[in-house]
Amino acid sequence: MCKYLTILIVCLFIVGNGTVFAEPYSEPGSDYEECGNMWFDSLNVRFVGNWPFGPYSYVVTYDSVRSLAFLGSGGGVFILDASTPSAPVKLSEGIHTRDFVYGLFYDSLTQRLYTAGGHAGLEIWDVSMPDSPEKLGFYNTLYSAYALYVSGSYAYINDGHLFRVIDISTPSNPQEVGYFSIGFARGVCVSGQYAYVAAGGAGLKVIDISTPSNPQEVACCNTPGSSIGIYILGSYAYVADSEAGLRVIDVSTPSNPQEVGYYDTPGQARDVYVSGSYAYVADDSTGLRVIDVSTPSNPQEAGYCYTGYSYSVFVSGSYAYISATHYGLQIVDVSTPSNPQKIGNYSTPGPSGDVCVLDSYAYVINGGDGLRVLDVSTPSNSQEVGYCYTGDASGVYVSGSYAYVADGYSGLRVLDVSSPSNPYVVGTCPTPGPANSAHISGLYAYVTNGLDGLRVIDISTPSTPQEVVYYDTPGYARDVYVSGSYAYIADDMALRVLDISTPSNPQEVGYYQTDDAKGVYVSGSYAYVGDWDTLRVIDVSTPSNPQEVGFYTTPGLALDIYVSDSYAYVAYWNGGLRVVDVSTPSNPQETGYFDTPSWAYDVYVSGSYAYVGNGSAGLQIYEFLGAGIQESKEIVSHSRFRLLQNPVRDDYIKFELCLAQRDDIEISLYNLLGQRVKTLSLNSLSAGKHNLKLQTKGLSSGIYFLRFECKSNTQSLKVTIVR
Repeated sequence: MCKYLTILIVCLFIVGNGTVFAEPYSEPGSDYEECGNMWFDSLNVRFVGNWPFGPYSYVVTYDSVRSLAFLGSGGGVFILDASTPSAPVKLSEGIHTRDFVYGLFYDSLTQRLYTAGGHAGLEIWDVSMPDSPEKLGFYNTLYSAYALYVSGSYAYINDGHLFRVIDISTPSNPQEVGYFSIGFARGVCVSGQYAYVAAGGAGLKVIDISTPSNPQEVACCNTPGSSIGIYILGSYAYVADSEAGLRVIDVSTPSNPQEVGYYDTPGQARDVYVSGSYAYVADDSTGLRVIDVSTPSNPQEAGYCYTGYSYSVFVSGSYAYISATHYGLQIVDVSTPSNPQKIGNYSTPGPSGDVCVLDSYAYVINGGDGLRVLDVSTPSNSQEVGYCYTGDASGVYVSGSYAYVADGYSGLRVLDVSSPSNPYVVGTCPTPGPANSAHISGLYAYVTNGLDGLRVIDISTPSTPQEVVYYDTPGYARDVYVSGSYAYIADDMALRVLDISTPSNPQEVGYYQTDDAKGVYVSGSYAYVGDWDTLRVIDVSTPSNPQEVGFYTTPGLALDIYVSDSYAYVAYWNGGLRVVDVSTPSNPQETGYFDTPSWAYDVYVSGSYAYVGNGSAGLQIYEFLGAGIQESKEIVSHSRFRLLQNPVRDDYIKFELCLAQRDDIEISLYNLLGQRVKTLSLNSLSAGKHNLKLQTKGLSSGIYFLRFECKSNTQSLKVTIVR
């Protein structure tokens, strides 16, 4: 459903990627304390899984031995066979993280891939079998992990505030051994006993890491721009200095780095890779710049190639591999540096919007890329199985063997999805304005068409859909929901009710004035309308006289609503997913939420799961746990899960967890109101007995419930905290 046009101007003023997160704890926890999803603030809603791929390709790295490219895409990583540079092929999309992938490092000796995943921290993946990567371990950095470099048994991470040294000798249990307060920093490169850090406006910083537990800054070299990327070769540091281009710094004496030369690229230098006598600069909007650095004091441009918005570059042999944000992977032949030529590419998905779920498949609108079909039979590990390019997709409705796609100025497209792995267009009905959303009822598709109102299209023959009539609403028709003999239209400044008992002659019978209606859902006698930042509950039992009976306002734009049982699930754009209890329509109350990693555009509920179209972070899947939680009654003694003390009188709940096999675990602590107050997520925890603890600082005395969840089991224990 397209409710997004008016928010594009707002987007221009938003800084960052839209992630909303909880206030960080004042001190880092140990390996099992407050880790996992502490950054994603939530209440009574848990994360289940995701398909996190999207248009932002911030980073690429390469395995020169196996000709594999690892390409960041939103919150995931594609593993590509690039043995034929002109036609890279996807081998796997199995690497899913919880936030955006900003940094990658590949270790060819161990065949492990390390990810710097924003608020998801450091993750370690075994990619020895590229078609089935396996997550080995993770470390939750306190802030957002942007860049990393691995050398020996240590990973060096910039997390926006601190330079961290992580011992990765045991990949399943990485441990921080030291850190240094460095402020904002992006790129990092290690050579010998020094780490060289691109520290934004502070320029190049040199950190002595000879004692990993006590890294110390030994020198700094100011640069005129904002240092983002760095590469060390021989006695020189090559710095991508944003608006100041490429800077060449002599680091032969690490304690006294000195700039010796520069080349001011025409764009914003984001990253640099040096091979032989040439520095390859990812120069944002001006693509790849090839700089001759054979004379470090006088670097000169040898050639360039436009690749789109270039953010990261890796060179191997005669080819440069560039991550180009919305343009995915670009492969450039640099065998002739003065004339680099683009020869291949791999496109990444667009932003995920409207979602419809049927059986075990999620049909996801992917911006200008069309429709993607995801297998969500295992929600924790969703995989794309089918794709169809349509042109300008905005909304989707699936009925039977067909997906009806509101495809912008192309109108309504009818896709045969009887084989989810091979969706294809069988029919098209043009519309005069942009088709924004579609709702199917009987033999008709009701399509909102912006300033051209509502179009009624006969779909009795899917291959030849035909418009039978239109109704020109006064406003901008964004969304439509059909219930019984009425079509309810979110028409910008009003909710409009049309009698469609005779589909060829729709007639408005009533309306309710709104501020900026973007989405509508009807359940029973009520229409639930997303009206700017407010969920409005409107009594439509008398269609000719709709009346508001209640409302709920939260931060964010209410773009889409889905009502299930007595709860309204609301996609609140920058406010994430919100769950509102509407059992008393005159007094709706929020009972749950989850702050999504990107903007929440759409929500669809199927079974116990809420599927959120999350823009650049793909599809996110959540479960509402209800407004309260009770102790498991049928189990008195837990062989898998037991408290080691109760009541709790210190700052930790200590418990024992026994696993028969490796599993993903989530431990949550709830108060008597059903509010989740603490969470501990342990991904890929090994089999065996584990003595763990959950921090309780800041919690008052009282009764709580400790809930244990894994793929096959859920248990709850009552615990008393005494202060």
